Amino acid sequence: MTPAITAQTLKQMKARGERFSCLTAYDASFAQQIAAAGIEVQLVGDSLGMVIQGKESTLPVSMDEMIYHSRAVRRASGSSLVMVDMPFMSCITPEQALENAGRLMKEGGAHMVKVEGGHTMLEAVRLLSAHGVPVCSHLGLLPQSVYKLGGYKVQGRDEAAADRILADAIALEAAGADILLLECVPAALAKKITAAITLPVIGIGAGVECDGQVLVVYDMLGITPGKRPKFSKNFLLDARDIPEALHNYAKAVKSATFPTEQQSF
Repeated sequence: MTPAITAQTLKQMKARGERFSCLTAYDASFAQQIAAAGIEVQLVGDSLGMVIQGKESTLPVSMDEMIYHSRAVRRASGSSLVMVDMPFMSCITPEQALENAGRLMKEGGAHMVKVEGGHTMLEAVRLLSAHGVPVCSHLGLLPQSVYKLGGYKVQGRDEAAADRILADAIALEAAGADILLLECVPAALAKKITAAITLPVIGIGAGVECDGQVLVVYDMLGITPGKRPKFSKNFLLDARDIPEALHNYAKAVKSATFPTEQQSF
């Protein structure tokens, strides 16, 4: 049997210079296909609020909804690591973060939780880590802060903002985070951060130099309504079916042929 992927597996892959792939998953059928394609990480994202529920943002998604979808994915996730988003306002205090992360793991079967934010989340990350909860920290574009940011915009373009993101990444590693996800930052900044920390770095719209890549599965299959993000690619166009598209995505990530400069900032 293929050994289960863990945070330590991904850290070892980084040390070997081996890239890994990640996709969002929201149900058992997709989870099974994603696992069969050899994709190491499945993210039960609060993006389900938009792509599953048709809402305008991720903010309305509840903890109960995240648990429901996490449970469905875990039933068919195979050896993949299942990472689950902490939804909006679920970790206002470290204690609340610990309680809700516990629910995601005990009720939803999550292997790891993902938390948006940098320096403001350091105490929560420390507490989660101290209690054995694996954590993926999320920097750059933070979808849960979309109204504060004024839209889905690239972050870290100027030197001061880039320095803040780098400092947050270093601080989160020291606080006990296990993985870092960078969303919509310049490729040069993502490369610098990836080299500066020992944590595996997953990019989405962050260039090819990250240790891994993630996409919303509906984006990479070309079935998301509306305009597809610049950083995505429709892998179904050159495939016979969904399983082949998933396999081609994993292969492109591992060979560093995705993303290209056209899919980066």
